[in-house]
Amino acid sequence: MSGITCKFGGTSLANAACVRNVGKIIRANPARRFIVPSAPGKRFAEDKKITDLLLAWHSLVTQNLDASQPIAMIRERYAEIARELGVKFDVDKELDEIMRMAPRFDGPDYMASRGEYLNGRLIAEYLGATFVDPAECIKFDDEGMLNPATYELLGARLEGPGLFVVPGFYGALPNGRVKTFSRGGSDVTGSIVARSAGSELYENWTDVSGFRMADPRIVPDAKRIEEITYAELRELSYMGAQVLHDEAIFPVREPGIPINIRNTNAPDDPGTMIVSKRVATSPVVGIAGRKGFTMINIEKALMNKERGFGRRVLSVLEEQGISFEHMPTGIDTISLIVRDDELAQHGVAVLRGIERAVQPDRVVLAPGLALIATVGQGMIHHIGMAGRLCTAMAEAKVNLRVINQGSSEMNIIVGVEENDLAAAVRAIYGAFKSWQ
Repeated sequence: MSGITCKFGGTSLANAACVRNVGKIIRANPARRFIVPSAPGKRFAEDKKITDLLLAWHSLVTQNLDASQPIAMIRERYAEIARELGVKFDVDKELDEIMRMAPRFDGPDYMASRGEYLNGRLIAEYLGATFVDPAECIKFDDEGMLNPATYELLGARLEGPGLFVVPGFYGALPNGRVKTFSRGGSDVTGSIVARSAGSELYENWTDVSGFRMADPRIVPDAKRIEEITYAELRELSYMGAQVLHDEAIFPVREPGIPINIRNTNAPDDPGTMIVSKRVATSPVVGIAGRKGFTMINIEKALMNKERGFGRRVLSVLEEQGISFEHMPTGIDTISLIVRDDELAQHGVAVLRGIERAVQPDRVVLAPGLALIATVGQGMIHHIGMAGRLCTAMAEAKVNLRVINQGSSEMNIIVGVEENDLAAAVRAIYGAFKSWQ
């Protein structure tokens, strides 16, 4: 097989003009053969996403309420696109089938997937391509994890000449019920298709020309990242750099298929290449940060002499169903950093559990923490990285609450007050943007 897999996001397929532009991009390179469309995105700020309309439809159906309004909006949206493209897409027939099937499902996955399904049908007709339904060949196990047999099943459906359209975002459980990925999951479908087809490249087309070295909302003139490794991107994605779904890396990482983030509105821009290995030309490839963390600070004299102290503390989090992100330690102190959405209403229970488990001298919650990751595989070869970073923070008058460097020496994570996040990112970017 080989060829190029192309995933197009919702903003790239928002209306007929967008679909025509996508058609031009596909036809500009005969190697672009495997097309993964999302559901149509917003045409303007106040517009409704198709997926949101479908979920509203599902909610009304489950309550035995009238769903005619979202159905009418969905019908008109697809009918308009089909009409302007000049294709004979029978949206009424498709919606009748969805209405027939909708009452059978308690969960929202089937309805949520229909935006991609309908758009895949329409675009396949427009392109004269073979339509492949992911429910027939992207398989999950009973635990909701991707079944590795998917690659062979889907690969068999992608053999032969011409174009193939595989809608993003969903597959099926062993019992045949449709299951979706998390929002943005069409990126993951694109990676699965690329691996199944043996593609030499996975192009992910969106509305930006690749990744920037820092969030352009914080640093408007942040440099474009030309090349980044899967591992570096994982570190940045963890901290909120969300141009690409963070799970999209796994299917292509083993076969080493590169991902090219491209802009449908500027198709000549080179974008960003995501690769397995690269030659680092500077120590830092990117900086990303996010708010919403709390630090649990535990103090106890001679803590280091108590065997199993850390295990007992972590068992309290496990009992409450909470994962921790980082664990800075001292001789008589341990700090656990957790996400606020994980901690939620469990704060008091966690404090009481730790008091019972280890009888600390003091244990407190310190909310309002933001974490910032400074990432680059070249950092290991440069002396003074942490010093330069801390100096930049001090000059920006940002108080450093925690600092942690991973064993791979690929990233340095610092914690600051949430109100200092933007100032800290700007300071770190300024320290490293031109350091070779």
